[in-house]
Order: sequence, then structure tokens, then C-alpha cells
Amino acid sequence: MKIAVLGCGRWGTFHAWYADHIGHEVRLWGREGSRHFAGLAEKRQNEYLVLPESVELTQDLRETVEWADFCIISVSSQQLRFFARRLAKIENVGKIPLLLCMKGLEIGSGKRLSAVLEEELGEKQPVAVWVGPGHVQDFLRGIPNCMILASTDVDLTKQLVDAMSSTLIRFYYGEDLVGIEIGAAAKNVIGLAAGMLDGFSYGSLKGALMARGTKELSRLIEAMGGDAMTVYGLSHLGDYEATLFSPYSNNRRFGENLISGRPFTKLAEGVYTSEALMDLSEQYGVELPICRTVYEIIRYHKDPQEQLVQLFLRSTKPE
Repeated sequence: MKIAVLGCGRWGTFHAWYADHIGHEVRLWGREGSRHFAGLAEKRQNEYLVLPESVELTQDLRETVEWADFCIISVSSQQLRFFARRLAKIENVGKIPLLLCMKGLEIGSGKRLSAVLEEELGEKQPVAVWVGPGHVQDFLRGIPNCMILASTDVDLTKQLVDAMSSTLIRFYYGEDLVGIEIGAAAKNVIGLAAGMLDGFSYGSLKGALMARGTKELSRLIEAMGGDAMTVYGLSHLGDYEATLFSPYSNNRRFGENLISGRPFTKLAEGVYTSEALMDLSEQYGVELPICRTVYEIIRYHKDPQEQLVQLFLRSTKPE
């Protein structure tokens, strides 16, 4: 198949490498002025991988989208609406499936990323999401993992699973798009909390974090019309090892650096998601104590040790 990857950061470049690796014809698009694209154009590599010569690099968005059988989108979650408005100017974009490979929620609205695309491109736009556990570094070492593809169109989901499955990544079909997107986004907030616990050498509390984190998010997913059990699948609980424990986890490392005082160059995606989850908490009347604690530590600079101890150790109530 002809696959266009839109976005040339860490994950976008991996998606291009992977699609080429399993035999597809691939074009990798980067925006004008992108330092990631400039580095790839000059050396065909970044800090993670060497891009095969068979992957075509381009900055022509319209031509790339019109060429493709489907497009993988891997851009910043908070820039998706702006990017979707660029896509809307391409005449036949509504006929081309768009596969979102990001985990996040839109701040200011709390909307899922597939909902953002549908608002900007129309409800008939074919949209799917690709989420689940895994790190670029592990995949490039040949370490396999299981991930999930989901959309509201079962036929589209199966088509994408068939196109993207390999011995490196086994894909499962996802049926609950609400639960999968919320779970995938929210696990980054739990990852921030895990990093904070690591910063205080409270790693033994990660068991409580996992148990209580899944429970509070299952309530939110159910309130939003999703299946409460989805949170225990690959999009959320199944991604905990990669997010709460791995040294490669950006969100876990951000939380740890916040406690230790080490500098960081950019905000982790979980920071934005914690804010969006507060909008959803209020909108649906669901308490999210762990997510709120993370949000208040980051947004209002509340004492992290006091907040975490109070969250996990000072309440007396039934489990």
C-alpha cells in the first residue's frame, strides 16, 4: 500500500520506518521549518534510527495526501486542530482514512483527538487510532509488542490491522473508541505521578497508583458512554509498564525530573492531558483524585510530597 506519514518527530519517523520495514511504499511529510525534517533531509537519520532510502521525504502536504491509500498522523496533540484545518483544504481528504498515532486530549475542551478531526473534517471522514504499549528504542532492537487499532468503522479497523500487522507488532481490534482514547491519553498523567513517586523513592506505591488510577478512569469512561472495562486493556493498563516503569518514558521521566529539580526542555504530553481531564471531571461530575493531584502539583505548584502522601497514605475508607 501507499502510506503517507504526516509528522517527522520521534514517532512519525518510526512509523515511516516500520511501514517501509513491512513492505509498504512510504512518504514521510514534515512541515516547513521543521528541524526534525531538516536533520532527516541532511543525514537521513535522527537519534533513534536511520531512515531507509526507500522512504521518500517531502514537504508537499497536498500531493502527499492525494497520493496515499491512507495517512498516519503523528503531530503534537495540541496542534491537531490547526493541522486538521490545513488538511480540510485538500479536496479529496474525506476519502482517505486518517490513522491517529498520538495520545492526548485537547486542552480547553477535553475533546478526544478523533472528535477534533471529525469537527474539522466532517463526520464522514474515515478516522482510526493506533495506541498501546511500546517504545521506539525497543522496537528498533527487535523486541515485539502488542498494540491496538480502533475506529467506529469495523471494516476500516480490520483493513488497517491487516495492513500494519507483523511479527514485530501484533495488533488487536478495538471497539470502544471513547474508552480507548481516554485511557490512552490518561495513562500519561498516571506516568507523571509514577515519575514523581520515583523522585521521592516511593516506587513501592506504584502498585496502589496502578490499582487506583485504573479505577478512577474507568468511572470517567463509563460516564462518557464508553465501556468501563476498556481501561484494563492495551490502551491504558496494558501500557503501564512502558509508561510507569520504563527509563524511556517521557512522562515518567518528566515527573521524576520535576521532583529532583533537573531541567527539562519541553512539557510532557501528560501535562496537557491533566488539564484536559479536569475539564472532563467537571463536565461529567466524576472525581479524579490522582489526576487532580498531578494537575495541582504542576499547575499550582502545590507541595508534591505532601500531596502524594495525602493521596496515598492518609485516607481511611473502603478500597
